[in-house]
Amino acid sequence: MNKTAAGLAAAITTSALILGGCSGGAQSSGDMGGMTMSGTTADASATAHDTTDVVFTQQMIAHHQQGQDMVALASSHASDPRVKALASKIDQAQGAQVTAMRGWLVKWGVTTPSGTMTAMPGMEGMPGMGSMNLMSDSDMRQLRQAQGAAFDKLFVRMMTAHHESGVGMARGEVAAGTSAQAKALAQNIITDETAEIDEMRQVQTAP
Repeated sequence: MNKTAAGLAAAITTSALILGGCSGGAQSSGDMGGMTMSGTTADASATAHDTTDVVFTQQMIAHHQQGQDMVALASSHASDPRVKALASKIDQAQGAQVTAMRGWLVKWGVTTPSGTMTAMPGMEGMPGMGSMNLMSDSDMRQLRQAQGAAFDKLFVRMMTAHHESGVGMARGEVAAGTSAQAKALAQNIITDETAEIDEMRQVQTAP
């Protein structure tokens, strides 16, 4: 693991430790003897989260950022229109998801990852969540240097692996998270990225 990835792992671990005893998220300050002040129950429900939600959100932001770095190359490096179209679709979806996830972290009072990361083979999250597998510096350099059909082939292979990692992380969130918003986004990632993996495999096997 390089120094940048190690820094992210440390930040994520620190956040997880801080929030370790906060399962269920924000509690109403007006809760006294079973009586809750008007309006605070809805607020608590909207911000309810646990450590799994935080780790998933922080790691998925970093994961998506690298994915966006990859798809940004397609417009100038790819030759297959299917690869360019797929890259554009991934970019739009992941950009919106990163914006949403950053907003959750602000509401939760948690550090938001900054910059983009590279790490391989994996950065462990919560038990059962799977590894945040990112492309290495060498992988990304190879992708940036490729052009045309060579880029198409490399992009499909790398993005398939990248999506498979993201789907594994999302399944862990669906299974163990508390935040309704985070779990819904994770389910969308599972559905959309599984379909995109199938699409990339068809491109890869096409004559």
